[in-house]
Amino acid sequence: MARETEKKGMAWFKNARSNQNQPEKSSAEHQEIAVTVEEEPAYSAEPELPAAENSKQLFSKDNQDKIGLDVIVSIENMLKERQLLSYKNKGLEDQLFTANETINRYKHEQIKRDQLVQEKNKEIRELENVLTNKQMSYDQLLEDYKEYQLTSNLAYEKLSNQLETETAKYNKLYEESNNTQYQSMLKINALEEKVRELEIANQKYAEQYQNILDDKAKLMQTINDFTEKMSFSFSPKTSAPNTPSE
Repeated sequence: MARETEKKGMAWFKNARSNQNQPEKSSAEHQEIAVTVEEEPAYSAEPELPAAENSKQLFSKDNQDKIGLDVIVSIENMLKERQLLSYKNKGLEDQLFTANETINRYKHEQIKRDQLVQEKNKEIRELENVLTNKQMSYDQLLEDYKEYQLTSNLAYEKLSNQLETETAKYNKLYEESNNTQYQSMLKINALEEKVRELEIANQKYAEQYQNILDDKAKLMQTINDFTEKMSFSFSPKTSAPNTPSE
């Protein structure tokens, strides 16, 4: 009976060690295994009462040899370690759940950020299009301004040349006008001098004419006086022979 109990304990110990060396499963499976291990004596106790008594005697520390005590202590340590591993797995599961929630939150935020980045990229493309259109408009305006500046420079040079030509003509005409005015002034002065000389000569001629008229009037008066005298002288002789006939 002791050998059978020792064989069962050793077999159970080997199974427990093999289960401990296997990869860790989820906490629910560990708890289920622990419950199964803990319930094995109860399950074995259901068919018959002597088996329950044998199991109690098997796991009882009383009346056990060193190997049995070591096996029982090892089993208890393994159960405690399993329970500790279950707690650790529970904590790890909680951390994993929190990490998954954080990851999901980060993924959701990443999606929002990606959407925001897409919207910003769309806005940037629109702004680039607007900037490109403005740059094209600016280039066109710059080209038009250069063309206008060239045309304006040509027109300015043409007007400058015309102005210089007209200025030269004006200066020439002004010089000729000054010369003409000077010559006219000289002619006017000469004519005025000539008019004054003619007035003086005319005045002399008028005086001479007046003297001639006066002399003529005197001569006529003298002639008239002489005629009257002569008429008076010849009148008696003429009238004497006529008187008797009357």
